[in-house]
Amino acid sequence: MKLSKSVETLSRKCIAFPEPCEIACYNRVEGGEVFFDDRSLRLFKRHITEDVGADLNEGYDTFIPKKDIGSEGFGFGDLLACSRDKNIPLQSWKHFITFRNNLKKILATAYIRNEPWEMGVHKRNGVVYLDVHNLPERPQSDLDRRRCYVGYCFESLATEDPRRADGEGIHHVDANVEFCSVIKTKLGAHRILMGAEMDCCDSTNDGKRFYVELKTSRELNYHTEERFERKKMLKFWIQSFLAGVPYIVIGFRDDAGRLVRTERIRTEDISQRVEMKNYCQGGVCLAFADEVLGWLSGTVKEDEDYILKFARPFNRLELLQAQSCPDVITSHLELL
Repeated sequence: MKLSKSVETLSRKCIAFPEPCEIACYNRVEGGEVFFDDRSLRLFKRHITEDVGADLNEGYDTFIPKKDIGSEGFGFGDLLACSRDKNIPLQSWKHFITFRNNLKKILATAYIRNEPWEMGVHKRNGVVYLDVHNLPERPQSDLDRRRCYVGYCFESLATEDPRRADGEGIHHVDANVEFCSVIKTKLGAHRILMGAEMDCCDSTNDGKRFYVELKTSRELNYHTEERFERKKMLKFWIQSFLAGVPYIVIGFRDDAGRLVRTERIRTEDISQRVEMKNYCQGGVCLAFADEVLGWLSGTVKEDEDYILKFARPFNRLELLQAQSCPDVITSHLELL
């Protein structure tokens, strides 16, 4: 699929995207066991501003990084297992089952044309499964790992932990402890069942629960603000918008890893902020994704397997034949 349609052409299309609806959830706890409930869901700490000045390197020495277990672990396999446990009628969807990160990659490509990605595409019984693929990463230095860790530390700092006493520092952060929401939604004519990892939740005065996305960023200056709004804010918006997350809290850090300030942003305000500066339009991202999903629907064949790739020279999406279907999908179909 050539990326031939301009932003102007895509902006003239109006693609419906109803409010996403959560229909189930699951989580992974310490030790790796998976439960189909919300026991790992963390509560947002509303007084996070009181922690400005905190060292986001704290606890790095005892950090447990995320295991690279791909689709066999927390993610696609567990999403399918949850659908079986909750008796979600997948055949009624007849369109796409995926993890949010795959949709995020597609939507962002409307504007970000220099970041490669790929995903598995497998059609069974009329349903297209978009499987998670992780591209090889360059070896990370200790500095790279520390910069990655500050995000996990901020998540821990910004959420309530009944096991941590007042004044107690951050320690034993485990990136494998996760909570995932299972969401049904629709993009244009394409019905989607989607898994989305959630950082934490808050509640309204009447007790209604809503999710909050937690992000970190280096503190902005005159030279970095435009790049932040063009690229990072676009990704923040896509990730939260797709799952119906209304708020994003950003922790800004200095070069030493100190938290210098926090900012709470409404997801719907991000699109207005970047559109006013003519950086990007949310409607263009949706129109582009609608084109891609429509192309996949009309191209992939029943009982065949593919890899969808976006790679250099970044002027087309490639759909290549794959040799096999992941075991988690094959096993899932046998258990239905």
